[in-house]
Amino acid sequence: MIDRYTRPEMGHIFSLENKYAIWQEIEVLACEAHAEMGKIGITKEEAAYIREHASFNKEEVDAIEAVTNHDVIAFLTNMGEYIDKDIPEGEPKPSRWVHYGMTSSDLGDTALCYQLVQATDILIDDCRKLGEICKRRAFEERDTLCVGRTHGIHAEPMTFGMKFGSWAWELRRDLDRLIDARANVAFGAISGAVGTYSSIDPFVEEYVCEHLGLVHDPLSTQVISRDHHAYLAGVLATTAATCERIATEIRNLQKTDTLEAEEPFKKGQKGSSAMPHKRNPITLEKVCGLSRVVKANAQVAFDNVALWHERDISHSSAERVAQADSFIALDHMFQCLIRIVDGLILYPEQMKANLYKTRGLIFSSKVLLALVDTGITREEAYAIVQENAMATWREVQQCQAGTTFREKLEADPRCTVPSEKLDEIFDPWDFLTRIDRVFDRLEELDFSA
Repeated sequence: MIDRYTRPEMGHIFSLENKYAIWQEIEVLACEAHAEMGKIGITKEEAAYIREHASFNKEEVDAIEAVTNHDVIAFLTNMGEYIDKDIPEGEPKPSRWVHYGMTSSDLGDTALCYQLVQATDILIDDCRKLGEICKRRAFEERDTLCVGRTHGIHAEPMTFGMKFGSWAWELRRDLDRLIDARANVAFGAISGAVGTYSSIDPFVEEYVCEHLGLVHDPLSTQVISRDHHAYLAGVLATTAATCERIATEIRNLQKTDTLEAEEPFKKGQKGSSAMPHKRNPITLEKVCGLSRVVKANAQVAFDNVALWHERDISHSSAERVAQADSFIALDHMFQCLIRIVDGLILYPEQMKANLYKTRGLIFSSKVLLALVDTGITREEAYAIVQENAMATWREVQQCQAGTTFREKLEADPRCTVPSEKLDEIFDPWDFLTRIDRVFDRLEELDFSA
């Protein structure tokens, strides 16, 4: 991912420095495990010496790889040089115990899963923060009236707090999925060429994984099966879709024709290079764009599941790009939305103006039910309501003066709903008599677990 979207905390996880540091720790832990068993000749003193002297230099590793064309061998060569640096000529080199009985995949796959756990932990924290903000803002705007829209058309009154609340619930589900995906990818495997432990005792695998906070894979081939990674990628894609949903809603509400909400405009920020009056939702548009990247990368992960026999490396190159990009992009999306949702500018008076823009049409469903209550059939009631509604709608469409929907109903002899009942129906809060139920549930929503 480009630097523009890379937060240092997340970028570091996918850096070579971090990967090599994890590789080093795995190799040292494996040496300690061998020493603990006492089966292959390495002593606990040698293992301690290896831990004390193990190191690497990224530039030196890169230089060796330029010759070997093998990143693991290059790393091990460099690490071995540091371990053996002070060993007198002719004496046994402690580095001979490093990578004993292991394959490149043992090292690389275990380290990758550890990196993915590290990265997922950041997203879990991101998701919690955004979810908590959405919940707080839901209660802040609990009573802020606005019109609900279905198919982009005005439907019935609601409150803006319900929008925030809906986002909060979806983010809680995303959080649950991220926590589950973290557990699903927290595996390690040090089992040899095709997973038979032919040259390494299973104790080494168990020891290394335990110390890394991973679970040893019960049966790997030469690689950890990529269904783990595909599941995680799917969760990232779903979470990105949530972020896109939030961003899309705010973008739609920021349109000049609607203007009920607006992303914060930083001091000194410019809108359009040509039109100084514009305040464009550029950050929200960026969130939507990056969501496409994360969702597309999920397909890469699914394609990586079907490898040849016990292993090929067709997945490796794809993962190096797609995994880092997905995590970095989603982390950036979260950071954008945390700022925007927390500081989202709302225009309640515009919401109210939009609510009444269609001259009372949004109250039609209540009129329909009230007419049914008078004793006529639903079909008869629907015809009365629709005929008067469409007459009102045509006038709204053409910006023509005319009576309101209620006035048309009152002039229609077929509408026998009493005036007192119409007063009740045409009060937007009549639609929200049970809203407490919604917010009582939201009160119980917890992002701490």
